Amino acid sequence: MKFIDGGLSPSGPLSGDGHFLAVKFTADDWTDYTSVMVGLNPSQGTGLVELINDPDKNAVLKVTDNQRQWLEIRWTNGTNEGYMTYDLKGLVLESDEA
Repeated sequence: MKFIDGGLSPSGPLSGDGHFLAVKFTADDWTDYTSVMVGLNPSQGTGLVELINDPDKNAVLKVTDNQRQWLEIRWTNGTNEGYMTYDLKGLVLESDEA
């Protein structure tokens, strides 16, 4: 991940200087699910966002503290629910100046 000066948008959770994580899913990843939510926990913005109807099948998240945040994915299929978490500590945050 690299530092992006000015963010990815002029306003909202993807604005401002920082590091961003992009997660790409394929349609096969959720064919049997009624809900797939992804986000960083703790979040300083939108929290978990629904991806099931996202035409791009991806999520872009602003990392504010890779030592204390983790990627969280939650899914539902009828009455069955599950979740996975991924530690961000192994990510190398690089400045554009490096």
